[in-house]
Amino acid sequence: MKKLFIAALTVLVFAGALNAQNNFRGIVKYKLSSTGKVDVTIKPEQSEVEMKIFDDRVMVGNSIQNGLKQAQAIDFSQAIAYLAANDIELETYTGDGKMIVRGETTQAELDSLTLVDTEPGHFYYEYVDETKDILGYKAKKLVVHSYDEEGVDNPVECWYTEEIGPAYNLIIGNVKGTPLIYAQNGKDGRQITYTATEIVKGKVKEAELLLPAGYKDVTDEEFETFMKELQDAASLLED
Repeated sequence: MKKLFIAALTVLVFAGALNAQNNFRGIVKYKLSSTGKVDVTIKPEQSEVEMKIFDDRVMVGNSIQNGLKQAQAIDFSQAIAYLAANDIELETYTGDGKMIVRGETTQAELDSLTLVDTEPGHFYYEYVDETKDILGYKAKKLVVHSYDEEGVDNPVECWYTEEIGPAYNLIIGNVKGTPLIYAQNGKDGRQITYTATEIVKGKVKEAELLLPAGYKDVTDEEFETFMKELQDAASLLED
């Protein structure tokens, strides 16, 4: 079941092999803005995001996509240290909080995003035969139909280009090509829009698309267990 909320900047990353459709190497710079009915506070240091592109690989922050595989480096070391300072230990986890979570999607999952789904709390993508120029690239139209808990459609118009990046961008929205204008819907009328402000060719080397050192791979199950233990430990601080 598709959920309405698509996590912003948590977007996941991949390390595999979708056939590269382009050999673009450069940076797409985005401006983040609150565009929903309910305002979202975006800190100045979080309002600008850069996506590095090396052929069919992309990287945003500590999230990497390569083909249909994904990897995200997540740092909970400050939370672990804070709990330790308050003499609180997690039930089973004993690491420093630096971990890499990997995942992999399938073409069937991507294709399923275009199936009409009008259930409350769900969404689907409508790729429209309409184009316009954005930053010198031919952008194609995408309408994200999202349904609130009352079953009312809240369509959002987005634009993407197939001229740079991988066949699908799995960091931002699982959209075909690379999003140039893309809105991520949250709950209760919240929405954040990525708007490309500049596309810079070159200045990206393959070695730059690497996750930071010192992080330990964890399975999905291990990560879920860690998050539950972290939430339980945090609740002790509130008592």
